[in-house]
Amino acid sequence: MTDFDVIIIGAGIAGASIASEIGGERSVLVLEAEDHPGYHSTGRSAAFWTESYGGPQVQPLTTASFDFLKTPPADFSDSGFLTNRGAINIARTGQEGLVEGFLAEFADSGVAMVRWDQDEIRKRAPHIGDDWGHAIFEPDCCDIDVAGLHGAYLRDARRKGVVVECRARVHAIAHNSDGWKVAFRGSTVSAPTIVNAAGAWADGIAEMAQVQPLGIQPMRRTMVQLRTDPPSRADDPLVVALDGSFYFKPETGGSYWLSPHDEIPDRPGDVAPEELDVALAIDRFQSAVDAEIKQVTRKWAGLRSFAPDRLPVYGFDPERPDFFWFAGQGGFGIQTAPAAARLARALLLDEPVAEDDADIPRALYDPARFA
Repeated sequence: MTDFDVIIIGAGIAGASIASEIGGERSVLVLEAEDHPGYHSTGRSAAFWTESYGGPQVQPLTTASFDFLKTPPADFSDSGFLTNRGAINIARTGQEGLVEGFLAEFADSGVAMVRWDQDEIRKRAPHIGDDWGHAIFEPDCCDIDVAGLHGAYLRDARRKGVVVECRARVHAIAHNSDGWKVAFRGSTVSAPTIVNAAGAWADGIAEMAQVQPLGIQPMRRTMVQLRTDPPSRADDPLVVALDGSFYFKPETGGSYWLSPHDEIPDRPGDVAPEELDVALAIDRFQSAVDAEIKQVTRKWAGLRSFAPDRLPVYGFDPERPDFFWFAGQGGFGIQTAPAAARLARALLLDEPVAEDDADIPRALYDPARFA
């Protein structure tokens, strides 16, 4: 195990999806630092697909991913990864400007949106407090089987001959006339191309390779699981505050998954929730929901990584054209994975972009924008 065409660093949803796309076309090695792929960001996702999440410049990636997620190829999975839920984007009385701004952002996108008044909110989400008088309903919002999707990508990659090495933290990267040499766990492997799919560690990998970092910033996101009285209902929608202060959705057993929608700069690592952020999440939940909190059953945190302009970075580095960036996917990396991986394949293999992805504004994601 010494020579490959492509070395992918990171086996979360980013690295796994690219490996699946180019496996069989190139010899590929995936290096994952942890004991199990997807330990940090992928495994801690809130697990929903909604076209508005990430904003109008990310939405084309999300939309282009739907068909694959809903009805994947038979040789990839025998079932889909989406279950319809619906989403309500809510605003308080007096926040009408947020509603108008949100509708205007997506006016030409084709995203299905329906404006609701308070009566409509009560029909679908009777637990929402009376001072939340405005909403935009997104009927196409779905839950994502994140573990199922990630596992399917890894299985498909291995089926195509991709080698996946866990507990393989990269500790040195060198470049010479023959390409890249990557050292990990007492071994050295070589390849003409590196794919940097290291998530929160993306800038660190670039620095190790003596490539200019892009300012990819890891942000901590807090999640809390609550048991309430009355309990959540299985068909309750995802609820997102238009002012960015929280989101929550029902979970198995009548509980809720809740986040204060926080983005706290942090360092790459195994992050844990701060008690102050958990308390903030609970306080914001209580401001919106007429329910008694009976128990906090679980709390955790994950890292989301953003480029300075909050758009993903897909493509070859402008100064090092054999170093491929696949990073800065924020909280939308899972719901955009199929389209993003197809775009990466086209760039890596120098192929035309798939017809279904023709409307994706791929120039917006080019790392050359930071040159």
